[in-house]
Amino acid sequence: MEISTLTIVLVSLAALFLLGMPIFMSLAISSAAALVFGGYLPMAVIHNSIFDGLNIFPLLAIPCFVIAGSIMEYGNITGQIVDVVKQLVGRMHGGLGITTILACTFFAAISGSGPGTVAAVGTLLVPAMIRCGYSREYAGSVSSSGGTIGILIPPSNPMIIYSILANVSITAMFTAGFIPGFTVAFAMSLTAWLIARKHGFRGDADMPPFNLKDFLRSCRRGFFSLITPLVILGSIYSGLCTTVEASVLAIVYALFVGIVVNRALKPIHLYKALLEGAMLCGAVLIIVGTSTLFGKIMTYEEAPQRLATAVLNISRDPQVILLLIIGVLIILGMFMETLSTIIVLVPVLMPMLNLVGVDPIHFGIILVITNEMALLTPPLGVNLFVASRISKVSVERLSIGVLPYLAALIAVVLLITYFPQIATGLPYALGMGK
Repeated sequence: MEISTLTIVLVSLAALFLLGMPIFMSLAISSAAALVFGGYLPMAVIHNSIFDGLNIFPLLAIPCFVIAGSIMEYGNITGQIVDVVKQLVGRMHGGLGITTILACTFFAAISGSGPGTVAAVGTLLVPAMIRCGYSREYAGSVSSSGGTIGILIPPSNPMIIYSILANVSITAMFTAGFIPGFTVAFAMSLTAWLIARKHGFRGDADMPPFNLKDFLRSCRRGFFSLITPLVILGSIYSGLCTTVEASVLAIVYALFVGIVVNRALKPIHLYKALLEGAMLCGAVLIIVGTSTLFGKIMTYEEAPQRLATAVLNISRDPQVILLLIIGVLIILGMFMETLSTIIVLVPVLMPMLNLVGVDPIHFGIILVITNEMALLTPPLGVNLFVASRISKVSVERLSIGVLPYLAALIAVVLLITYFPQIATGLPYALGMGK
């Protein structure tokens, strides 16, 4: 019996994943195997496709936003944001937990990275929660869960990748992320409050009662930090900057606040920030390059059409198809990193979704929220490892602690699945849709 080239590709890819081979190597080796056995394309397509994948200008925004987020963390911008949010909710039940989630929401509008958000906010608030009598499990769970908002509130690195692959406006995707992002933040805050009430975790007793004059004084003291999201996102939505230009502006502004205003940045901080950006840039680019080659193989093998036929034989209802995809994404998220999942699956899924009339902006938001769950599901839950290091709690215990937050995320993704206007309403109202 003759084995098809597509079967060879998929079996070799699955085998390499199970062996623990890096994503980019798995994609490259399985694609090379297809070229060898298929014989329908020259081997020169390998370097041509990889170059095409790397030669995408909007990808420059990703390392720049990461560098900006790191500089803002070292420049005490994060600390000033936390101080302001803490005055609003710090004294209520679970006040520090809610402060963590709200601070993550605010910081997400700066960094665009889930693990980066956990590191920036968790480093400040996890020790504070432990000092105030919160359990280490609660502190670690709420910080790792709050960090998931980092990939939904714009600017978002996964949204940039999705927009490029799905041929959707990055600005439209950013706009679509606001309402779902605040919905997730509310669901997370409610979950943190309910858990805190159940276990008797009170607010920070050392916090004085809310005083408008003190609050305004804190806002004035941290003014340049608080307007950071407005500067970054305002430059995009006003049309003054493209996404890449706004990411560079974010670095310049972070340097200004960190050096001139807060006087907290040191040369070693700049070195660390640049190193983090370079490492992420290298990791993303090499995966994007090999995934472009893999996508070309999938196109020649008509994988999207075959997938569409198989799924449409089950149902033609867009919501049923989305539910099937959500289930697959949750499982894949346990084993594949967020950007890798988006890069591998979007080229295969988009033709089928277009066929059944699923709005690409709607699907993009569902994809990003589902990948938020991947940040909390072992064995690859990146946020869990970051929060585990900060809170000194095992990943296994944190995996149990985040279950209520995962339930909240599932509730939100189902809500958006059945009510797509939550995701598409704002961009279409502003004329950014089709």
